[in-house]
Amino acid sequence: MKFGIDRLLTEPELRRALEGRRVALLGHPASVTGDLTHSMDALAACPDIRLTAAFGPQHGMKGDLQDNMMESPDETDAVHGIPVFSLYGEVRRPRGQWMGTFDVLLVDLQDVGCRIYTFVTTLLYVLEAAAQHGKEVWVLDRPNPAGRPIEGLTLLPGQESFVGAGPMPMRHGMTLGEMGQWFIHHFKIDVDYRVITMEGWRPDEAPGFGWPLLERPWINPSPNAPNVSMARAYAGTVMLEGTTLSEGRGTTRPLELFGAPDIDARKVIAEMRRLAPQWLDGCVLRDLWFQPTFHKHAGQLCNGVQIHCEGPAYDHDSFRPWRVQALAFKAIRRLYPDYSLWRDFPYEYAFGRLAIDVINGGPGLREWVDDAGAGAGDLDALTVPDEAAWAEERRDHLLY
Repeated sequence: MKFGIDRLLTEPELRRALEGRRVALLGHPASVTGDLTHSMDALAACPDIRLTAAFGPQHGMKGDLQDNMMESPDETDAVHGIPVFSLYGEVRRPRGQWMGTFDVLLVDLQDVGCRIYTFVTTLLYVLEAAAQHGKEVWVLDRPNPAGRPIEGLTLLPGQESFVGAGPMPMRHGMTLGEMGQWFIHHFKIDVDYRVITMEGWRPDEAPGFGWPLLERPWINPSPNAPNVSMARAYAGTVMLEGTTLSEGRGTTRPLELFGAPDIDARKVIAEMRRLAPQWLDGCVLRDLWFQPTFHKHAGQLCNGVQIHCEGPAYDHDSFRPWRVQALAFKAIRRLYPDYSLWRDFPYEYAFGRLAIDVINGGPGLREWVDDAGAGAGDLDALTVPDEAAWAEERRDHLLY
């Protein structure tokens, strides 16, 4: 198959509209061509393209900063001598003077298919800035490695943040190119927008179900996104960032597991199976021990659970990571009623709200976990209508 960047570089007719114009790139470490050349190098080497600037999202163009809320500075690219502006530094939206360095912005970001992954919000911000300054935005489309499934509560009005750009569920099932079309429609953005679509993306086919496992190697789009399994689990495990449980940062399998020094993982798994076994289809839960080298519980032996969403037990259509992780919280609350589960800190610069509520775009998930009388059916009653509504909402914007 071909990603958008590969089509742009190999099909001259796609580049004609760029002739004589200044071009900027929004990219990160996973912005590479089919032969693993970084997109900045490939674009700079293309005689039809005049590359004048670049932008980096959260974790930077180099992808070197491990944790959230670690800001990247602006810099000058050492190889090509162009400015690289940080969209996760002193500002999250492009400055006006930066918009004067280009005519067309090429967005070549590998996403993981989850609302909270900040590249989604960065796309919205650059679309709005481009509309204000009369610039074009082209998305060089890439696969959604989590595929087409939809899951989670819809972000509520007033709950917008850098991890919640608009009223969509946690697992949105769209590519960034498609998401840009939805943003323009939903927010009525008057911008010149184009998607360089992929060729041969088959999100419903094994073994990748979104990612071309046998055709393209995985490259981390952010430091703790090391493989396709993480991308599949992330719509659930990202909620751990709003809790006192470790999400595996400081281990080799971040955001595929959870745990703490003071839980019994086997009891947690057993309680999850007792409460809602139907939510555990399509994956395997395995208890394990781990010791984070940094971040939460650093240097402490933790008992935990790894969510295996690969191999013969994986079923793409039935795996529901958001419910799996929600169920884990519920099991811990049942086993340890007074457990200090919710972490209180300004998550992604959203002050005055609990991090778990910022992550979920409202308090619904937390309130369900903390309600001793609420069962699986109660959360489904809230979530299933949201999921169905999003399936209808996104329909006209799908390109594949």
